Amino acid sequence: MTFDGDLAPVLVLNADYRPLSYFPLSLWSWQDAIKAVVSERVRVLSEYDTVVRSPSVAMKLPSVIALKDYVPTARRPAFTRFNVFLRDRFCCQYCGSRFPTHDLTFDHVMPRSRGGRTSWENVVTACQSCNLEKADQLPGRGFRPIRAPERPTTFELQEIGRAFPPLHLHKSWCDYLYWDTELEE
Repeated sequence: MTFDGDLAPVLVLNADYRPLSYFPLSLWSWQDAIKAVVSERVRVLSEYDTVVRSPSVAMKLPSVIALKDYVPTARRPAFTRFNVFLRDRFCCQYCGSRFPTHDLTFDHVMPRSRGGRTSWENVVTACQSCNLEKADQLPGRGFRPIRAPERPTTFELQEIGRAFPPLHLHKSWCDYLYWDTELEE
């Protein structure tokens, strides 16, 4: 296919017209979106002005698509470094400051050297300096987390993710993303 102009990512919604994820926002490349449209796995809800062409077909580039088949979300989110950061809103749980992900690490509240486990209930987001200063101290010696660590639900992580709008937000996506905006009367 050939094309003219700048091409943007495509917002992917589940069959219930909600994003598959908010953070990171569920986006596909234009190539993947075109393949899904051609294979009839999605409905096109909105389009860019850009037209893509092959020798036999010309079509507007989709900007928002919805899956035809519902994809259930996991009841329990995966225990990953990113999901721990998201649960803690990218804030160090000791000093309370927000950091970019490359400046964050995670800390075992009850240190592993003292029998602490690597689990949702014992791991918190920490900045590098607080993590180094805490070292293997037991909780309560000046290093008690701001919020007690706990296992979040997928819904809770989705709600937290809604508070972090993406850098690129096309106007055609706004009807499908319910950022915390006041509705018109």
